[in-house]
Amino acid sequence: MKRSLDTVVISDVHLGTIGCHAIELVQYLNSIDPKRVILNGDFVDMWNFRKYYWPEAHMHVIRTLITMMTNGVDIYYLTGNHDETLRKVSSLQLGPLFIRDKLVLELNGEKVWFFHGDIFDVTMKHSKWIAKMGGHGYELLILLNRWMNYITEKLGYGKFSLSKKIKDSVKHAVNFIDDFEVTAMELAIAEGYDYVVCGHIHQPKIRGYENDQGSVIYLNSGDWVENLTCLEYDGNEWSLYRYAEDEFLLENPRINQLIKTHTLDKKLMIG
Repeated sequence: MKRSLDTVVISDVHLGTIGCHAIELVQYLNSIDPKRVILNGDFVDMWNFRKYYWPEAHMHVIRTLITMMTNGVDIYYLTGNHDETLRKVSSLQLGPLFIRDKLVLELNGEKVWFFHGDIFDVTMKHSKWIAKMGGHGYELLILLNRWMNYITEKLGYGKFSLSKKIKDSVKHAVNFIDDFEVTAMELAIAEGYDYVVCGHIHQPKIRGYENDQGSVIYLNSGDWVENLTCLEYDGNEWSLYRYAEDEFLLENPRINQLIKTHTLDKKLMIG
């Protein structure tokens, strides 16, 4: 039985990279029945896209979204820094598919502002080449992390996220994100929004904020590389969804086959 939802916000999927958890995303998408899906930037990773790496599982994500559109679901693709090429066509509409740089919706009488968030990233604003170099390094960390987890699981120590640990420590050490959340919230208050919804920094969160001008709720949908999170709105309130493998029964032969082929693809990439 699919869960009925008003709005789902998914960001930082990074299709076309080895770090993307496409199978898990397909499982999640097949478990919900939303009115609209907002892809809040970096859905396809055009920076790190490789012609030789586009597994069937990644294509299945696209097919699943197309099926949702044919069933009446509106899809809003908001551009991010890794898919910034689409900003050239950010007023395009193809039936239920809308490409935008930002989006404002009134939900239950409250104004909600959606955008990816890379405009607040110091490295994006001033040194794009540094950010792109960092993107390639991040992909290498994901590969290293998978290899190390293979070893640690064999030794009985379980998994850990080397890439997340290094990324977080580096961002704090060099002030990689210039007070991202506070900047977004203060701007949202100044513009009169009740909610501000971002992606970009791969940090899922829901928090409130207040200053002398007003208050706002900040939401970040996280990512489908490490956290496997998104935001759900049921028509009354927002919640943060975290993927859990044991929620899904792998009885679908098509999904099982995708898992096998996707696992093989990743082993070949690592090997």
